[in-house]
Amino acid sequence: MDLHTYYGDSYVLHGVSLALRPGKIVVILGRNGMGKTTLIRSIAGLTPPRRGDVVFEGRSLSGLPPYAISQTGIAIVPQGRRIFRSLTVRENLALPTSGLAGRGRVPHQSGRKHWDMAEVLKAFPQLAERMDHGGGALSGGEQQMLAIGRALMANPSIILMDEPSEGLSPKLVQHVEAILQSLRAEGLAILMVEQNLGFAMAVADYVYVISSGQFVFEGTPDELSRDTGIMNSHLGLASGASH
Repeated sequence: MDLHTYYGDSYVLHGVSLALRPGKIVVILGRNGMGKTTLIRSIAGLTPPRRGDVVFEGRSLSGLPPYAISQTGIAIVPQGRRIFRSLTVRENLALPTSGLAGRGRVPHQSGRKHWDMAEVLKAFPQLAERMDHGGGALSGGEQQMLAIGRALMANPSIILMDEPSEGLSPKLVQHVEAILQSLRAEGLAILMVEQNLGFAMAVADYVYVISSGQFVFEGTPDELSRDTGIMNSHLGLASGASH
């Protein structure tokens, strides 16, 4: 990848590279302002890198607009949810399957659950009771569930998640953890930016720690938990503090 991304004159990502494989959850950790969200936005085409390339299934995504990147099979759960507040829950969920989405991929893949409205409501039963409510009338936790459900409706191969536990109660965080584990078992690839260290370490197969736009650590959650230097310097926690 070797991504170099700027906001105006601000040099945010300094040549970061990572690999994402089917059936794996990769988590990006780091303090605020270190480039985590910029990395997600660079991959999704929302803040295109000036140098470097994103390659998905052997195809370069360089230069493609965000809608075209989403059509390749990459869905995003953005920071702040970004649901359409004026649309109902039903309408928000239906967007990825509408003609406007223009997604050309075959939705169902062998061995993988096909996500439709019924499956999303089974995963998030709270939304079933709110189907005709406007997105702006939902609680923060319900909006986050809606954002995740909307991404699943696209039946993607990769999901990019920016702070998926934000605004969720501890019980709902556990629920999302179970859903992520089931998605991994079905072969989806998930790249997640997360501040909740305990949640991140519970679901991650592999972890990167970013500082000032560069990765300062990569390894398994167990390896990270033993690296007290990284935990203290870049995450503000000593080993074991998340348990």
